[in-house]
Amino acid sequence: MIMERNDLIENTILKIRRLPEAGIREIHDFAEFLVMKMEDQILQEGIQELTSQSSAFSYLNDEEDLYSVNDLKEHYK
Repeated sequence: MIMERNDLIENTILKIRRLPEAGIREIHDFAEFLVMKMEDQILQEGIQELTSQSSAFSYLNDEEDLYSVNDLKEHYK
């Protein structure tokens, strides 16, 4: 049986209420960690999106290649 979001929240709250204070603090710390991780990921994706749309380094597209495969001293597969 798949629980809906609100059912999961209510069920979790009921379980948290049964825990001692140390357990509640542990769950709180873990929830804080998850939220920070999610916010960091959203921020990182936003930065990646901005830089991919930026034309700040577009001048590099007009540069000729300085090196080629022939310049390699060792070839790896």
